[in-house]
Parts: sequence; C-alpha cells; structure tokens
Amino acid sequence: MNPSVSWSDLTTGRRFVTRARTVTESDVVQFAGSTGDFSPMHVDHEFAGRSDFGGPIAHGLLGLSYAHGLMFGGGLLGHNAIAFMGMSDWRFTAPIMLGDTIHVEFTVEHTRERRNDPGQGLVTFDVAVVNQDGVVVQRGKKTLLMHTTTITTEAGRTEG
Repeated sequence: MNPSVSWSDLTTGRRFVTRARTVTESDVVQFAGSTGDFSPMHVDHEFAGRSDFGGPIAHGLLGLSYAHGLMFGGGLLGHNAIAFMGMSDWRFTAPIMLGDTIHVEFTVEHTRERRNDPGQGLVTFDVAVVNQDGVVVQRGKKTLLMHTTTITTEAGRTEG
C-alpha cells in the first residue's frame, strides 16, 4: 500500500488490500483477558470442539479490531485521518478459527466534504475481512473523518 493516501486519492471505487495477519490462541486469550469475555467458544477447547465449529473461534470483535488495525494502523492515511466515525451493516459471516490468516480488502464507496467545515470530509469504505481460503469472515462499512487539505507534520514533512 502507499505510505500515505490523501483525500484527493480517495476516488469512488479505489480498492486497497492490506497485509495479512495470523490469529493465534495467544491473541484470543489476551483479548478474553482484556475484555472479560471468557466464553467457552473462545477459550475452552473441549467445549468448542463439540460445537459446529469443531474448535475454538476468535471473538468477532477481535477480528473487527484486527481488521481496523490492518486497514489504518500502517499509516495508509498518515496524518490525514481525524476520527473513526462508525460502521454500518457489519456482519460476522464465518468464524475466524485459531490459526487463520486474515487480510482486509476495502473499496472507497463514497466521499463527502462537510458543509460546515470544507477542510474536512467523510469517506466510507466497503470492507471485507478475508481468510487464507478466500472466505469472507466479516463485512460491512466503515466511515472516517479526514482532512481534505494537505497536512504538514512537526518535522515539516508534507503529508497527503
């Protein structure tokens, strides 16, 4: 991916694909500890092994969190991103099994400059979280608030 994408680069239909990340048992246990969600579907091999999934699955919100990090944690939007505004129509369409490797494919669905602040705009992405077998495990839309003008960092570098 490009090191930093500006507002003018976010044309409708532009597609991005992230790097991949493997979801481990350690990730699931740490997430359970952080959230307090120790559901046996996530942390009890014997219980989960008797389920339709045949073994423990990652928390849906862990997958969602990793997807967000894969999308924006690598500096794709640089200093141009202001805030994550929300998501809609998010669906958990298949389990993320321990050991699955996921990546994110996302497309600019639409952009809109804010009427009250022409230096800011909203971009909505159509997002699919995909496992190593090409199965979409989560999908939905994410919206971000961005600067529509070039941002200069403290070091004097121009971004966007």
